[in-house]
Amino acid sequence: MLYESIYILENKPQKEDLINSPNLKKYHEGWGRNGDTALIAWNVNHQPVGAVWYRLFNESHKGYGYVDSKTPELGIAVTAQARGQGVGTLLMEKIIQQATCDGYKSISLSVDLENRHAIYIYRKLGFEDYEICGTSITMIYRIER
Repeated sequence: MLYESIYILENKPQKEDLINSPNLKKYHEGWGRNGDTALIAWNVNHQPVGAVWYRLFNESHKGYGYVDSKTPELGIAVTAQARGQGVGTLLMEKIIQQATCDGYKSISLSVDLENRHAIYIYRKLGFEDYEICGTSITMIYRIER
């Protein structure tokens, strides 16, 4: 699902090459450490059709959507056949609930500026623009207590 979450429209590198590149390895290497959280959406045939996850980073080991060391960075992917059916929105709502239960005050994400549909959905869910960095925008969702 990490591979599916990477927005590259043309000439997307092979899966193993891309997810094991130095800039992306940090998102899966050593998965299962304290704070790593993931939810998976399954279809009626018990096949995974989407996933959402978050992980904490720190100042010396930042992710693309890094805000601070207390804000987990979120990733999401929905398979092509499940897009447009509300799977992504449901996953986002559930991960926000999970982050709230886990005691976080905010969660963040990074999205390509060309991925206008995703940006629209994130804003609709309550994410706010945080900063633009290169071709991506970091967005933050502030959890109210």
